[in-house]
Amino acid sequence: MLGSIYVGLSGMNAFSKGLQTISNNVANMNTLGFKTTRASFADSFNSGGGWLGSASGLAYAQSGTGVHVAAPQVDFKQGELRASTGQLDLAIDGGGFLMLLEGSQTYYTRTGRFVVGDTGYITLSDTERRLAVIGADGKPAALDIDGDSVDPPAASTKIVFSGNISSTATEASVSSINVYDSTGAKQVWQVKLTPVTSATGQWTATVTNQAGKTMGTSTIKFIGGVIDSASATMTITDAPTGADPLSVVLDFSKGVTSYSSGTVSSLRVDSVDGSASGALSEVGVDADGKIKLTYDNGETKLLGAVAMVDFRDPDKLKQIGDGLFEYAGSNAPYVTSSGAAGVGKLVSKQLEASNVDLSAEFGELILIQRGFQAASQVVSISNDMIQQLFGVRGQG
Repeated sequence: MLGSIYVGLSGMNAFSKGLQTISNNVANMNTLGFKTTRASFADSFNSGGGWLGSASGLAYAQSGTGVHVAAPQVDFKQGELRASTGQLDLAIDGGGFLMLLEGSQTYYTRTGRFVVGDTGYITLSDTERRLAVIGADGKPAALDIDGDSVDPPAASTKIVFSGNISSTATEASVSSINVYDSTGAKQVWQVKLTPVTSATGQWTATVTNQAGKTMGTSTIKFIGGVIDSASATMTITDAPTGADPLSVVLDFSKGVTSYSSGTVSSLRVDSVDGSASGALSEVGVDADGKIKLTYDNGETKLLGAVAMVDFRDPDKLKQIGDGLFEYAGSNAPYVTSSGAAGVGKLVSKQLEASNVDLSAEFGELILIQRGFQAASQVVSISNDMIQQLFGVRGQG
């Protein structure tokens, strides 16, 4: 009967630990990236002892010694993705993990708020754990963006036009065209077109700067409303003070036409390259999971793709708190990028919520409570039987 008490106590102890697991799940129902842990139990048996069988002599027996808590099981089911405001608030829509590096240690997480730290690395907020990015060698490494904090100036080389120049108009013009030299200094050009009265379908293009200085002229020709490729481009050269010589091609070949549309023309700039120097204004992640730098001059730059990790044996991941995991397995993790086979899609300005299911937890809670009550009854009844046995001995 003493054995029965110990068996009952093992049940009470196991169910107490199960209650602790449920309590932890419920407490973390609003913790970002938290993964539910399921309490599991295993029976305990001891081999030993024996008895004299009536026919077979000494027989060997096994006796149950109760229950113990088995290894916890983590539920990696994805939690709800919730919108946020941070450009570096990252989550994964699908499977996989983000990789974080801190010294010689490697950690994994499903979601997190990331910032650009004082040292120039993208780190998990309030930590020194750096987000891993796939480098040029294909290996994951921390990314230092200090070297990309300034976008150098780029001289303009080409202006592409599109639209229609009305064949019955007396002029057409495009103004406020920003052109940059190699130092980033800006000029503002205007292109004015006037028809050549002595030649149908021909127009004189005159380019002037913000000071009214004529930068160059050329004649463009249309045949049946379609531009003649021989006259579709003109080149403007300049020698800005303190900068490299400037040479800009004006390209009218990309769909510029000349059909009658009254006095209204729709000629416009389709694209123009070149820029002033720019300071880094924003760090984010694009739709393909690559680090995207945005500068205050309107330019952008793409760096490496954020490393995504998949595991053959995710049960070897160990929770260490703060939504982080350590890998204790022997298989090398599979490192890839967003959207590749085996992993989901990396999304920015979203965070993954906890995957705790309160209804399931309350259901487990009832089972744990009933189990604890039953085990305590076993202890109580065993104790009563021992008391009765002591009473019998006293009466004798």
